[in-house]
Amino acid sequence: MRGKSFWTWRRYDASVRSQIKLGKIFGIEIGLHYSWFLIAILIVASLYAEFHRSSAAWGDRVILAMVIATGVLFFASLLLHELSHSVFARSHGIPVKEITLFALGGVSQLEKEPASATIEFWMAFVGPLTSAGIGLICLLLKLVAGTAAAKAETPLVAMLSWLSYINFALAGFNMIPGYPLDGGRMLRAILWWKTGQMDRATRLASKVGQAVGVVFIIWGIAQYFGGAGIGGLWISFIGWFLLTAAGESYARVGLAQTFEGVTAGDVMTNDCPSLDGNLNIEHFVHEELLRTGRRCFVITQNGKVAGLLTPHEVKEIDRARWPYTTLSDIMRPLDELHTVPPETPLKAALEIMGKEDLNQLPVMTDGHLAGILSRAHIVDYLRTRADLKI
Repeated sequence: MRGKSFWTWRRYDASVRSQIKLGKIFGIEIGLHYSWFLIAILIVASLYAEFHRSSAAWGDRVILAMVIATGVLFFASLLLHELSHSVFARSHGIPVKEITLFALGGVSQLEKEPASATIEFWMAFVGPLTSAGIGLICLLLKLVAGTAAAKAETPLVAMLSWLSYINFALAGFNMIPGYPLDGGRMLRAILWWKTGQMDRATRLASKVGQAVGVVFIIWGIAQYFGGAGIGGLWISFIGWFLLTAAGESYARVGLAQTFEGVTAGDVMTNDCPSLDGNLNIEHFVHEELLRTGRRCFVITQNGKVAGLLTPHEVKEIDRARWPYTTLSDIMRPLDELHTVPPETPLKAALEIMGKEDLNQLPVMTDGHLAGILSRAHIVDYLRTRADLKI
């Protein structure tokens, strides 16, 4: 079973978000994506079959305990891999929002890009280096434990042997120059250093990543029909993920160029309906929300803008309470919202929306609401440019 690690930054739409929060380490939120359970089940099943086949004399209880302990330590090593990226990033002034473990390893969500090619190179390289270090420690411990055991292989020796192998494999796999693997990030850093252009380096590294993804897909299919079974399909799945992720990275470069010179004020709308905060939810839903189909409303109190309201806030309230709950009770107060001035570059505004998982972003000028920027407005803007081939 192979694992792999991705680290991302400046994501316009974080496709891998934590659904299960585990807590914080060094102030970094650690979480699990639901897909993590897929790899957990596969590892437990494969380890159980392997230990049962090679060491059935241990008994089912010992084997099960070993499988669980080995799986936990493996995921701890994946977390350490990701933490190495994040700790290095923070040491160079790059904020890290969270680390998410998912089916293919982990994602460190950085809030801004590295300032130089050198920082990016070492931030990528520290991950495989950490995995190799863990593998070496496990190997040394295995040799010590094996010497003490003398004759027969003990459960501890078997566990350390597997952990050593998998961490060395993880380090080697991540050195493949397939963007956005760590090796692909290192390749991008080298290209960035050579060309002096990060966007161009990203395009070139993304093309290499797509090529590596295609190779993995073909290799996996060949392995499957050659009798490798689910192992071949897993290789193809990794290739598909690489192909998709590299393609998205390439597209984001083009998107950034499309947004060049465009501000939040250029795309925002200032015709959001204003509603009195004293209205109840029942009236709002039937007379405003369902009739207009709009997704965002400005709520006023005493003639002044007080907050925003979307269907998301309405869904949180039990229907029986709708006639007795006012819009002011459930709105998001303006002073608690993320806001930007009209001159904010559209690219920066979109990054804020992606980082904070926002569908609407108020645009403020001199303490007053100038308009609302939404994902829908940005999509319409892109569609218009696409129609005009601009």
